[in-house]
Amino acid sequence: MAITAAMVKELRDTTGAGMMDAKKALTETDGDMEAASDWLRTKGLAKAAKKSGRTAAEGLVAVKVEGGRGVAVEINSETDFVGKNAEFQAMVAAIADVAIKADDVDALKSADMGGKTVEETITAKIATVGENMGLRRMASVSGDTVVSYVHNAAADGMGKIGVLVALNGDEAFGRQVAMHIAATNPAALNEAELDSAIVEKEKQIQMDIARESGKPEQVIEKMIEGRMKKFMAESTLMGQAFVMNPDQTVEAAAKEAGAEITGFVRLEVGEGIEVIKEDFAAEVAKTAKG
Repeated sequence: MAITAAMVKELRDTTGAGMMDAKKALTETDGDMEAASDWLRTKGLAKAAKKSGRTAAEGLVAVKVEGGRGVAVEINSETDFVGKNAEFQAMVAAIADVAIKADDVDALKSADMGGKTVEETITAKIATVGENMGLRRMASVSGDTVVSYVHNAAADGMGKIGVLVALNGDEAFGRQVAMHIAATNPAALNEAELDSAIVEKEKQIQMDIARESGKPEQVIEKMIEGRMKKFMAESTLMGQAFVMNPDQTVEAAAKEAGAEITGFVRLEVGEGIEVIKEDFAAEVAKTAKG
């Protein structure tokens, strides 16, 4: 595959690697962006491993809790300006109210909302506001107690990040955990719920990095054991250092509070969506040409 300047730039932007290193990584991996990123990590050339989810789209996440169930919905818009619009916010709040009784995002789209489906309501709003919108995601948790938290709130119950925590225990502690989740974005509740594919991939990368050092296999095994233990702790909610008291893990804090965390949801606006921004000069030139 021909390695283009655009590909090199994209890899540099996502890894922080130098231009020649990025080009070599793409050449070695036949243009596979993900494999090239892993190759750079293995060689110790990536300055920082950036998460694949890049927040680029705008809109709002709304949360709603009722009767031991909590839902979070993400409604996207093209600009942040629309996210601040009172009409848009009212629609998002109404959709969250409907979502509390919906099983999944497809059921929510077809659910009735004042004589129209949710999807039809969004379509009508597109016509009046003049900007593309969409219901992208919905997630829910259930438990004895469900606590919600919104970070960067634009209005009551909606903002840029929405978190739900299900637990058996005190609501005040649950809110602290929700704030922690908003800040740290854990991949799973505990090690048992962590995606095995993610774990295996990280293990392979760490093995390749360790082998680059030239150390004996028995030493490498010990190195991997320690690195994977750290990875598991940093990736899971229960293993993370609690932001309210970094001297203890979330698991230890929950035990001290007499609480059991049974599940959580975290949605961030635009997570995983990449918007390609056109060069401003090129955009003006294209507009001038009609």
